Amino acid sequence: QVQLVESGGGLVQAGGSLRLSCAASGRTSSSYVMGWFRRPPGKEREFVAVISWTGGRTYYADSVKGRFTISRDNAKNTVYLQMNSLKPEDTAVYYCAAAAGIGPSRREYEYNYWGQGTQVTVSS
Repeated sequence: QVQLVESGGGLVQAGGSLRLSCAASGRTSSSYVMGWFRRPPGKEREFVAVISWTGGRTYYADSVKGRFTISRDNAKNTVYLQMNSLKPEDTAVYYCAAAAGIGPSRREYEYNYWGQGTQVTVSS
């Protein structure tokens, strides 16, 4: 089992920045792909970004490309999402997720473990 805890959410004005963190505990010896997803108000959860175990491969949703950066520190069992130039449409609950035994994926169903989420609200 792996437990994931997100932090760093909050209220920010449009154009501002936030950095989300996701700390993993438990069976972290395996090599997990880590992803960030989000659920905007009244909408389905959607893919945001993913990073491979080594950090050498990253992929982003078109809506955040060039503004968000995913990174990880395996020594600290933590993955980050740096969010810059935030827009009101980035308002959502952000979730991190871990997947074992696969390459970087945008598909929710391939992820084995999920955090509880952290709220990000961007005001206009």
